[in-house]
Amino acid sequence: MPTQILMPALSPTMTEGSLAKWHKKEGDTVKAGDVLAEIETDKATMEFEAVDEGTLGRILVPEGTQHVAVNQPIAVILGEGESASDIKAAPTAKPAPAPPPKAETKPAAPAAKLTSAPTPQPATAAAPRPAAPPRAGGRVFASPLARRLAQDARLDLANLRGSGPHGRIVKADVEAARAGGGAAPGMRAPSFRKERIVAEIGNLAYTEVPLTGMRRTIATRMAESMAHAPHFFLTIDCEIDALLKARQEINEAAGLKVSVNDFVIRAAALTLRQVPLANASYTDDAILRWNDVNVAVAVALDDGLITPIVKNADRKRVPEIAAEMRDLGMRARQGKLKLSEFQGGTFSISNLGMYGVREFTAVINPPQACILAVGVGEERPVARHGGLAVAHVMTCTLGCDHRVLNGAEGAVWLQAFKKLIEAPAALLV
Repeated sequence: MPTQILMPALSPTMTEGSLAKWHKKEGDTVKAGDVLAEIETDKATMEFEAVDEGTLGRILVPEGTQHVAVNQPIAVILGEGESASDIKAAPTAKPAPAPPPKAETKPAAPAAKLTSAPTPQPATAAAPRPAAPPRAGGRVFASPLARRLAQDARLDLANLRGSGPHGRIVKADVEAARAGGGAAPGMRAPSFRKERIVAEIGNLAYTEVPLTGMRRTIATRMAESMAHAPHFFLTIDCEIDALLKARQEINEAAGLKVSVNDFVIRAAALTLRQVPLANASYTDDAILRWNDVNVAVAVALDDGLITPIVKNADRKRVPEIAAEMRDLGMRARQGKLKLSEFQGGTFSISNLGMYGVREFTAVINPPQACILAVGVGEERPVARHGGLAVAHVMTCTLGCDHRVLNGAEGAVWLQAFKKLIEAPAALLV
């Protein structure tokens, strides 16, 4: 009997996804472990591997289709001796309908008039009409793969017409434009982005930006974290002159590229092993203290952020952490992380030092109990032996869930972290 392939749930928060690309075509032989397709989730674009063997008999959802519900059939696999006639009864999957646009929200302003961009009216079946290209500044709907290809080819997506559902730009459109043949055949549907401009002088203008799946998930999880986890914050200053010297010597002598953040990850991981109270999660029945130290590191993306994980970071040396973070960071920005590479963290680090931020607090990433916010390492005056000196100082703030640990326990963790980060020799063994 033909086997239906269902849209997988590739992350705990995923309820629907987009089928970015098929790696197999109808009639191809499929083996367990073969990559069938690329699926866009609320976090990343991920490869979907086959678990059954046979022949790909029918593709029910074409690539580029958005809003496909989890567990909805997307393809049919034929077993040995089966043919296409055996799948005539297989249901043809239809993409889940896109959520309806929000009702217009008008800013309160006395005697203010809003002029709205006209809502595109659907063309009738008898007299279809072409869609106009998106206006300057309007959102361009494109798959992550198409965006990456366009970026590599230095193509402006706003100048392309998409052939995917709802005018979405897909891989074929970018490849056609890169080959010099213009966009693939097909008309771009009107953009669903709404723009409203206040005409009168003295009133505020605004642009409505629809939420991406990732941004919606971040908003939900961070709001839940602040609502349910009673945060408190502890701040400490760390002198990092010895660390900077050790980093320079490693990079010059060994030809490596190790960052300050790699030392921070190593120091945090060793501290979690020394003070395991922070390597924990809260449940209604118990506090779970994790056996492994898996450090999640925030990486900024164009439409949000993601936290790839250095697994068992306490068992890895600084150069190993540096190499792993370069790989994870690159694939995170490409949307190519596997589920296991951004799920299962036990502690988080958010570093804004590269932006010159001196000190900040970060929201705990549930279900973790702690997050370390790291600021810039900069020269500051310090008191030393009754006089003033200059040292490179880095301010670190530990955000804690008060249900899991108290202030004194958080302070013990920070004290141990400071001792390690200021004595980098201990981080290199």
